[in-house]
Amino acid sequence: MPKLHKVSAFLIFVCIFIVASSEAFAKKWPVYAKHGMVVSTERVASEVGVEILKEGGNAIDAAVATAFTLAVVHPAAGNIGGGGFMVIRLADGTTTTIDYREKAPLAAHERMYLNENGELIEDLNHEGYLAIGVPGTVAGLVFALEKYGTMPLAKIMKPAIKLAENGFPVSYALSQDLTELADTFKKYPASASVFLKSDGTPYQFGEVFKQRDLAATLKRIADHGRDDFYAGKTAELLVRDMKANGGLIGKKDLENYSVKERQPIECTYRGYTIASMAPPSSGGITLAIMLNILEGYDLAKLGHNSAAYIHLVTEAMRRAYAERAKYLGDPDFNPDMPVEELISKAHAQDLRETIDLTRASKSDPGSFEWAHEATETTHFSVIDKQRNAVSNTYTIEQWFGSKIVAHGAGFLYNNEMGDFNPWPGHTDSTGLIGTEPNLIEPGKRMLSSMTPTIVLKDGQAYMLVGSPGGKRIINIVLQTILNVVDFGMNIYEAVDAPRFHHQWLPDKLYIERRGTSNDSAELLQQMGHKFRWTRTQGRVMAIMIDPETGLRIGAADPRSPMRAAVGY
Repeated sequence: MPKLHKVSAFLIFVCIFIVASSEAFAKKWPVYAKHGMVVSTERVASEVGVEILKEGGNAIDAAVATAFTLAVVHPAAGNIGGGGFMVIRLADGTTTTIDYREKAPLAAHERMYLNENGELIEDLNHEGYLAIGVPGTVAGLVFALEKYGTMPLAKIMKPAIKLAENGFPVSYALSQDLTELADTFKKYPASASVFLKSDGTPYQFGEVFKQRDLAATLKRIADHGRDDFYAGKTAELLVRDMKANGGLIGKKDLENYSVKERQPIECTYRGYTIASMAPPSSGGITLAIMLNILEGYDLAKLGHNSAAYIHLVTEAMRRAYAERAKYLGDPDFNPDMPVEELISKAHAQDLRETIDLTRASKSDPGSFEWAHEATETTHFSVIDKQRNAVSNTYTIEQWFGSKIVAHGAGFLYNNEMGDFNPWPGHTDSTGLIGTEPNLIEPGKRMLSSMTPTIVLKDGQAYMLVGSPGGKRIINIVLQTILNVVDFGMNIYEAVDAPRFHHQWLPDKLYIERRGTSNDSAELLQQMGHKFRWTRTQGRVMAIMIDPETGLRIGAADPRSPMRAAVGY
């Protein structure tokens, strides 16, 4: 009998040990580092950024190096032919943002995508040379480096040039993309010469992919800075290509391109300060509206991704996106945007009072909606040992942008003109909008949902977050912040947690397939929500800084196949 008791006790111990070990094993661990960290969608780009940090560069140096490297190894979204936004928090307490969004060419006009009957020509604003906006990436990265970096541009760009010149092994994900787009690339000789081999077949998994024209362009930029891209040899190649193919970008468009340094949009949430991007990004304002609404509720009590929680957050999303559509555009063309009112606590209280906790609101399709915005963007986050921080999102719009490579220059053009409202005065349930703030005008920047964000705690950088995902970006960033602040998740858990999305119109709630239980989904339907299951939403690249230890804690979204959080 005593032996039996011993055996039973041993078995109980073993069971407890197995359960405890399983729980520990199941915990989703982020990456820890003492000094600095880069989190991006491509491991080699993260490693390049960290090497810059190790060599004494600051977060801005590392961010610029990472961005140029992504232009080589992640051509689907990394770019020098697009544009984006950068949020910077310096160790001295300064917070600023850099707007290097693309602009409409000077020859563009609000009816340029309509036929002789005044009707929208399908996909003309997304396909071909007329869809290309004036690129801002090179100007933006050089501006950031010159004002806030410490290293020379030539040193920063050396890794990207080497990768373009000598090549790198094609990943499985990239090989699949190139195979899928092979027929599209064949429409454009310059694109085929870069992304297809001499026999017309795409590069396969493991083969070395070299980009000699891109390497030459990067070398010119390294030697001459932004002047090459906007007034030098690269500009000449670009303008010549535009003239030959009916594009609108001319010499003056490039020469006149300017970067804007703007004040961040800031709000508070449960004692944290959130610093995000100002218009022409809609991200900061829309995020602030949602956080202000949700601050009035005990979200943790509702339970993460319960029916009650999803309902409440969806209603906040619905209202914030309606405000986005009504008011936001390029501030240089819309000087009367009521920014302070939109992000005020009083406005959030007014919106909160319209929410029914038991029933879904109805989005009014007879009002207005917005232009299509593609989901293919990329984000990276950087922190250095001094606690300088960079949150950067940039894009060429759709996956591989316009699919058109600039002849002789080796980089892909964007197709960002599709982010404007293409049909003045026309709004319908398919997602077209004709409202004024985001109509096409010469030199205007198109509205964006990119939401690079830095969360501050006790006046110091605490969390860096951002994602691709088109209009879903703002909601992705929102939920990542809520996961940390309201639900106490570690940064990997917060990034990995399933997401949902509502953007007012169309009146649909999109939930990742593992995002809630079937019972909760049924409850949401009973409350009046029209929902669809989706596969994935976004690819968050985030860093958290432990306030007590100072450790840098990174998480690269597992939804991204080649992602990496790298620190030292």
